[in-house]
Amino acid sequence: MTVTDIKQIDKSRLEIEIDDTFTFVLYKGEVRAYEIKQNQELDEESYQKIMKEVLPKRAKLRAMNLLKSRSYTAFQLEEKLKKGGYPDGIIKEALDYVISFGYIDDERYAADYIEYNKEIKSQNRIYMDLSVKGVSKEIIERMWEGIVGEDKKELEKKQIFQWMQKKHFAAQTADFKEKQKMVAFLYRKGFAAENIRNALSLDITII
Repeated sequence: MTVTDIKQIDKSRLEIEIDDTFTFVLYKGEVRAYEIKQNQELDEESYQKIMKEVLPKRAKLRAMNLLKSRSYTAFQLEEKLKKGGYPDGIIKEALDYVISFGYIDDERYAADYIEYNKEIKSQNRIYMDLSVKGVSKEIIERMWEGIVGEDKKELEKKQIFQWMQKKHFAAQTADFKEKQKMVAFLYRKGFAAENIRNALSLDITII
């Protein structure tokens, strides 16, 4: 295999390209230690050591360090490791490692997020937030039903009234334009049209 390119990422790291297709990142000291040079062959022994020892260990440590400061979904942690220049196979190995110890659990993450935000965010907003974080629809729905269940309509109505109070909005005295403005605001927050309509006692033509 041929080292077709070497790019400097920052003061201490270099991106190594193999055969114009495959890349990985090493520290400058490692590049010197393995005598990696552009347009020269990388011997199989060195390559295997990098792929099976150096990078897996580093990726696992990186994942563990990230998880010390906050929780991540599997998708979020994968994206972090991708930004670090780790190859896909190394990323999978690191993810499998932290998952095996229970350090990453998308169900737990979703449950914690729902529990923390259910009083302040709409169901749609929570679903959207968790989807962006890479949590599957099936997990989101299951965790939502388990935590909120039949209380979801009352919970959303309560949230809508809280926003109305915060905005000093009174449906009884508001004119049509003010009602439309409030409806649009609540809709952007992710509340269902039916719940907005019921809370504001508005005519269906307004929504």
